Amino acid sequence: MKVEQISVFIENKSGRLAEIARILGAAGVNIRALSLADTSDFGILRLIVNDGETANKVLKEKGFTVSKTEVVAVEVPDRPGGLSEILQALDREAINVEYMYAFVERCGENAVIIFRFDETDKAVAVLQGSGVNILEGERLYSM
Repeated sequence: MKVEQISVFIENKSGRLAEIARILGAAGVNIRALSLADTSDFGILRLIVNDGETANKVLKEKGFTVSKTEVVAVEVPDRPGGLSEILQALDREAINVEYMYAFVERCGENAVIIFRFDETDKAVAVLQGSGVNILEGERLYSM
């Protein structure tokens, strides 16, 4: 039920993001979802890719600092209040959302959102108990 995400620490300067995209493309790695958070000096690029091992290897070979994290991909009803219902279920159990970002494709009538929780296993159990569909990594990597 968990999805592997890689995080890349990059200098906040022109061309660094393009370099990462070029490196991954040349290695045959497909970016499925991404989020970029930055400060004035550096950024954290979070990626869901079809081949995390290759992405990790080629980026490290090029001198990037890369780490792996487990996140959860959740189908969210694509209607007013859909996200609110999911967040309320988590709030009732005092589960903190550390960050989240949207996945670029839809799943039927639902949007897909990537979540990072402070208590991932508990969050998965709460979501499943609330009838929320959690996507398997393999499905997400190949969408």
